[in-house]
Amino acid sequence: MVPLGGKPEAAVADGQGHIFVNNEDKTLLVEFDSKALKVLNNWPIEGCDSPSGLAIDTAHKRLFSGCHNQQMVVVNYTTGKSVAKIPIGNGIDSTWFDPATQLAFSSCGDGTITAAHEDSPDKYTIVDTIKTQTGARTMALDTSNHNIYTVTADFGPAPAATPENPRPRPAIIPNTFTLLIFAK
Repeated sequence: MVPLGGKPEAAVADGQGHIFVNNEDKTLLVEFDSKALKVLNNWPIEGCDSPSGLAIDTAHKRLFSGCHNQQMVVVNYTTGKSVAKIPIGNGIDSTWFDPATQLAFSSCGDGTITAAHEDSPDKYTIVDTIKTQTGARTMALDTSNHNIYTVTADFGPAPAATPENPRPRPAIIPNTFTLLIFAK
């Protein structure tokens, strides 16, 4: 077990024995050695608030952190420095990178997936904001066919806020589960 501290969120591996983890409540990227089970680095993610989704481009040594301040922050994982910020939707959950297309994706609960092209390791251009459905924030990418999959449901009204639950989520309406598939 590797003590990471804080609230670890998403993790990715570089294929060279290093694992990177978003630490959501401390806004850090944690790098640890998967063989020695030792933390190597704790890097603040400049320009990010509460990182959630995390993706990796091993060819260019870049990490993509989806952040709750509506930014996808790109970090050089050899230095820990932020090299780019990409505006995304609200309610980030998942971030993926497709090495064949050089596209980075962030899916958000507001019903959007932002697609940004890696023009160079430090320059990114938004090529599409895909309209999905409210709540469709969990995402998977199939790199064999480049399809994106996300799921959601219909929601009823949110319950009243309480001191114990100041931001209650709306209830899911039964039998409304929806799988969305996006292909180009």
